[in-house]
Amino acid sequence: QVQLVESGGGLVQAGGSLRLSCAASGTIFSINAMGWYRQAPGKQRELVARITGGGSTNYADSVRGRFTISRDNAKNTVYLQMSSLKPEDTAVYYCNADIWIIATMRNYWGQGTQVTVSS
Repeated sequence: QVQLVESGGGLVQAGGSLRLSCAASGTIFSINAMGWYRQAPGKQRELVARITGGGSTNYADSVRGRFTISRDNAKNTVYLQMSSLKPEDTAVYYCNADIWIIATMRNYWGQGTQVTVSS
């Protein structure tokens, strides 16, 4: 059984910073890409940032230059450092990962963590 558990969300003022963490646990052979998505009320879930197993990254235009994604492969953990936060960053943030379990790769989602940015 594989689980992704996020932490680090909360309430912050505009201009502030938060760091999200997502740890994968269970019977894991290896992890390919890991990423962060977000969903604001009334909107579709959107990609925020993604990082491959080799460390290549891509970002949504709306967060590029303010957010940084990184990973610790030894800990099966992905991070999202968020700076210069804006009220429009308010959303539930979800972790996502492509995980190999022996000979099968599956896509997993975390339960989500709320980020609220006040103006």
